[in-house]
Amino acid sequence: QVILDNGLVKVSLSNPRGDVSEVWYRGVQSLERRNHDKNRGYWDVVWYEPGKPGNIDGMEGTGFRIVHQAPDLIEVAFSRSWNISRRGSIAPLNVEKRYIMQRGTSGFYAYAVVERLKGWPDTVMDQLRIVFKLDKDRFDYMAISEERQRVMPTQEDRDRGKRLAYPEAVLLTNTSNKALEGEVDDKYQYSLEHQDDRVHGWVSTRDRIGFWLVFPSYEFRTGGPTKQELTSHVGPTLLGMFGSTHYAGSDIDTTYRSSEAWKMVYGPVFIYLNSASTGSSPRVLYQDAQLKMKLEESKWPYGFVHSDDFPSWQQRGSVSGRLVIKDPYFRYMKTMYGSGAHMGLAPPGAPGSWQRDGKNYQFWNKTNNHGGFSINNVRPGTYSLYGWVPGLLGDYKFHKDVVITPGSHTELGFLVFEPPRNGPTVWEIGVPDRSAAEFFVPEPEPTYINKLYKNLPKDWYRQYGLWERYSKLFPVTDVNFTIGVHDYSKDWYFAQVTR
Repeated sequence: QVILDNGLVKVSLSNPRGDVSEVWYRGVQSLERRNHDKNRGYWDVVWYEPGKPGNIDGMEGTGFRIVHQAPDLIEVAFSRSWNISRRGSIAPLNVEKRYIMQRGTSGFYAYAVVERLKGWPDTVMDQLRIVFKLDKDRFDYMAISEERQRVMPTQEDRDRGKRLAYPEAVLLTNTSNKALEGEVDDKYQYSLEHQDDRVHGWVSTRDRIGFWLVFPSYEFRTGGPTKQELTSHVGPTLLGMFGSTHYAGSDIDTTYRSSEAWKMVYGPVFIYLNSASTGSSPRVLYQDAQLKMKLEESKWPYGFVHSDDFPSWQQRGSVSGRLVIKDPYFRYMKTMYGSGAHMGLAPPGAPGSWQRDGKNYQFWNKTNNHGGFSINNVRPGTYSLYGWVPGLLGDYKFHKDVVITPGSHTELGFLVFEPPRNGPTVWEIGVPDRSAAEFFVPEPEPTYINKLYKNLPKDWYRQYGLWERYSKLFPVTDVNFTIGVHDYSKDWYFAQVTR
């Protein structure tokens, strides 16, 4: 074992694998001690060579070294190298998993440097993540947002339940907590968009201890700000998903060609532990974790990371500009500011291609009320500038590439977005905002409900079995919508459904 201990948190790391086998805080060991020590806190990648079966690679290290050691900080690394003799047994990747602990900090940092060299076999990597399996006797309360948090069923509750249309969905029929009886539990119900998933975790209501995963940035999470991703689920399991094909399938590009050299730094993320007095609400711990997230976000990019692959703020650049909308058919004015637009730097491609990128950094921000935006702390490289405006059709793309060099600032001035149209708007159903929240989302069958969403209409679409509700609501004919008569919030079904 390699043990990092700053008096607040003690972390045990298996040597040379580099898995997290123990995390001690206030006398409590937080990880599931009944699991093998390589199934408590670990990294893994789902991969395969085209045409061959899929595999899971635990990204296990074969060597250990101390990267940096000082009175106030230590950084350690567990690494492995790939060669042709290991083809088929592990993913063709050079891997270095690193952990950092600072004095006076209630937690630790984790990141990985992952690399492929030119000439290595064609490979598909559909998922890369960090996972923590928490003590199931202690951690019972999950929190992924201010509204979405609750006491959760146990793994044994799920095991006794009735499996539904797919393995992840279970009807709880014999639970240890009778308040959960008759509900559906499904890990896909607990997903969030990258831009909203900045901290999530678990609380031990017995010990009043929280275990949190903090994303100080999502530049290293593929698919852009609107990519939905898993967060946590029954186990209790805490996930840090960096890239996957969830909710998109093969449209997300996760294929790495032999002719392609590639390197990515995933993280650092911060694993934060906190506590509250006996009798305190678990929400107190979540609110404290949110404050910690904002503090970590303000420190990004971290200045204490000792890796040549992680550029400091001095080695990064920025870009700014102002987006205006030019629409000759707009009712009141022909030019207006692009207020509330998403503007981002991502790999060069066609308009909207950032949504299908599964293996590169992206940098995003929103415009202010006057269309102004600034995208800071961008890694050096060549990017396209993309954008989209809620309420307007189409994708914006700047007409030429944006080159970021260390310490540079690029002022683009006024950028004009002309939404695609062939004439004035006669009528429209809904709002073009990349969300179906404004449409009619029915309540689920009473026997298939997750009470977490009972009072959260904007998340009703996450409920199980809504595809079956359609046929009951429209038993003979499909939706018949009359412009000027019907209301899309009540009469237009939120999804296109097969019968």
